[in-house]
Amino acid sequence: MKLLDSIQKLGNRLPDPSVLFIFGTILVFILSMIISELDITTTSAASSEVIINNLLTSHGIWWFLSSMVDNFISFPPLGIVLVGMLGIGLAEKTGFLPALLKFITIRTHECLLTPMVMFLGILSSIALDAGYVVLIPLAASLYLTAGRSPLLGIAVAFAGVSAGFSANLFITALDPLLAGFTQLGAQIIEPSYVVAVTANWWFMIASTIVLTLTGWYVTEKIAAPLIANTPIIKIKENNKSEKTNNKALLFSFFAFIFLLTIFYLSVISENTPLFGKGENFDRWVEVTVPLLFIIFFIPGLIFGILSGKIKNSNDLAKILGDVLSTLGPYIVLAFFAAQFIAAFNYSGLGHLLAITGGEFLKNLDIENALLLSCFILMASIVNIFIGSSSAKYAFFAPVFVPMLMQIGISPELTQLSYRIGDSVTNVITPMNPYMIIILIEIKKYLKGSGLGTVISMMLPYTIYFLIVWLVLLLFWMHMGWPLGPGGNLSYQI
Repeated sequence: MKLLDSIQKLGNRLPDPSVLFIFGTILVFILSMIISELDITTTSAASSEVIINNLLTSHGIWWFLSSMVDNFISFPPLGIVLVGMLGIGLAEKTGFLPALLKFITIRTHECLLTPMVMFLGILSSIALDAGYVVLIPLAASLYLTAGRSPLLGIAVAFAGVSAGFSANLFITALDPLLAGFTQLGAQIIEPSYVVAVTANWWFMIASTIVLTLTGWYVTEKIAAPLIANTPIIKIKENNKSEKTNNKALLFSFFAFIFLLTIFYLSVISENTPLFGKGENFDRWVEVTVPLLFIIFFIPGLIFGILSGKIKNSNDLAKILGDVLSTLGPYIVLAFFAAQFIAAFNYSGLGHLLAITGGEFLKNLDIENALLLSCFILMASIVNIFIGSSSAKYAFFAPVFVPMLMQIGISPELTQLSYRIGDSVTNVITPMNPYMIIILIEIKKYLKGSGLGTVISMMLPYTIYFLIVWLVLLLFWMHMGWPLGPGGNLSYQI
């Protein structure tokens, strides 16, 4: 517990991620001046000299001020996340996604309850915080009804929702967010490089299945015996749960399936908007974010109208405004992250670090598999102290993406490795913003419980998920399979 308390205190002392980017930008200014004065240069793989631009000169300061607005507007993760989240957010706020989660869960047979809750927990990353707010309390109630410990239900749902956060059968808001940062990092080496939103899709589909089976095994063989003898508080279950509007859910779900079918036919049929090659990838890959918006916006709108949550255009505008208001902290983060990355790239420090770091890694002569394993472990440890996935990767991407490109590791593979490390320790970090929900749920059933209870209950999931996910990645690399549409394993300089 002392270690956990120390982690929590240290994490709480860290400034807000936006402030960290301000400090990072100031540091870039200072380092650009020092290194340019020392006249440290290097040569890239293209035999062109990398020169450091001093940002603390009249010209450097003018560049920074004159490009500040453009840095923010042209920041790739900003627009694609806002567009994608408008659709997903509407489907979540009107209740379509939470209702769909609840409908499937309560109709699952007892013998399949664990794998279904785990599976839906992993899929719930589509639905913003619905997995935490809806699925976890619901799982506790269902396990209690089935004669099993509600703590086990909480553990299963929490493992799926949080430790399996990066995996999914579908493209989620996380994919365009990370792809934008990866693209900025890759463009330090290759300015025209484009990262597809779908770059990790195939691997994440496989991960969803593998993690569901892994979570099922851990639950029945490890977690269940540990929790079985834990005395729980007998509480009255409230059977008067909120009724699901089945008509609204039915029509919304049919609309969801109809849209998926239409888009699929458009991808495979000639003379349709989504058929054929685009500028960099297949057309449908290049418009994944707008498709994501439409696929969730229309069913969410239908559910809202039929359930009575949307009575007129004002209601719709208010819900969409609420969705964007929840993204306020991200927009602030994006502004300062954009300035940091732009300054880092313009100064030449990113190119210098990528080349020197790449040469250092080459000289170490370490297998790429071992190198990525270390990177995953590092990401998982850092995640214990800094909870924000986007904030961490905004720092990681400009450094590690171009550096690993120098030794032949693709930006998409670096991104995927980060996603694994960033997910597995979500269930044991005090910095998880949803940890308070878990603590409240556990305290309902277990007197005197606290953060240590959660950590001890969830640690087996972290360990097994990390090992199995890493083995899956190494096997995937050995087979040479693409990570997804537009997702190569290697990079040729």
